[in-house]
Amino acid sequence: MSVWTRPVLFLLCGLLLLTLAIAVMNTLVPLWLAHDQLPTWQVGMVSSSYFTGNLAGTLVTGVLIKKWGFNRSYYLASAIFGVACLGLGIMTGFWSWLAWRFIAGVGCAMIWVVVESALMSSGTSRNRGRLLAAYMMVYYLGTVAGQLLISKVSTELLNILPWVSGMVIAGILPLLFTHIVNMHGEGHESTHMWSMLRLREARLGVNGCIISGIVLGSLYGLMPLWLNHQGISDAHIGFWMAVMVSAGIVGQWPIGRLADRYGRLLVLRVQVFVVILGALAMLGNAAMGPSLFILGAAGFTLYPVAMAWACEKVGHHQLVAMNQALLLSYTIGSLAGPSLTSMLMQRYSDNLLFIMIASVSFVYLMMLLRKAGQHPTPVAHA
Repeated sequence: MSVWTRPVLFLLCGLLLLTLAIAVMNTLVPLWLAHDQLPTWQVGMVSSSYFTGNLAGTLVTGVLIKKWGFNRSYYLASAIFGVACLGLGIMTGFWSWLAWRFIAGVGCAMIWVVVESALMSSGTSRNRGRLLAAYMMVYYLGTVAGQLLISKVSTELLNILPWVSGMVIAGILPLLFTHIVNMHGEGHESTHMWSMLRLREARLGVNGCIISGIVLGSLYGLMPLWLNHQGISDAHIGFWMAVMVSAGIVGQWPIGRLADRYGRLLVLRVQVFVVILGALAMLGNAAMGPSLFILGAAGFTLYPVAMAWACEKVGHHQLVAMNQALLLSYTIGSLAGPSLTSMLMQRYSDNLLFIMIASVSFVYLMMLLRKAGQHPTPVAHA
């Protein structure tokens, strides 16, 4: 049976539209705050509020999926995100936006858990890698499209919100025409997310998701601010963000195939080393285009490889719980990254953004090298 079933294709179509809206908001919110002359630490706190919402959404989604199924959980998650977007235009100010971005974070995390769990549940050990690669490519394609839209349209708040809300509604429509079968079973009901976090065999994957969250959370939340402080206009900021994310799209398929062929441990080592090189290149005033491309190609492909490592260690009935655990790990990193990095940038220098990325990546690289003998190379093909 083909892996590209009707539910899978419709789910990816909905994800593409929702991701476009998410990407636009994630880039413009820090810029709107910067234009209002809020201090850097407050911009970082709003970004952290979004990731705190991710954390809360991750914790509750597993229960909703078990109770309501994939379809209705998807509708609820999309509605929560749409309301949070509209709220930014209704109430302004630091504290109001802190609350609305928290709610948006809850909705986004719910969307990701539902989509990832539905895709993993629809696949087998032989085709799950292709589904995950397709998921990440669609996600980053939507992200790039959102960045490019920013460079072509007015970035005023009240001009953005109407069509972003329309995009959210459009993202719900594909799931109205298909039904994603939920998994029911004794094993599934008794599996808890916390037991997945304690699973020794999957520890490198969990740690990789934490590091990926720190890296990508800092890049998403603070890279637009760093570019703004370099004197780059909003339109060009969208372009440079698109360059960085495009590198992640280009790298998804070849890195996924390399991980299948040579093992995820080796690929993770190389990826983390390249992230360090990309961060150092940005510090060294190298050409920004190639540096951002290197950073994006390695940084934006780290999460799926680490996630695939962990998912291979559990049974089919444990995938929803494992996806929750991995997204929770990613969210913890995403929460810690912008919070700490923004304070360091405020106190010392904007270049602390890249020093932080290089430092945490180096720590993970040491973990990968130290545990090499304890984790056999996984074989993805049966």
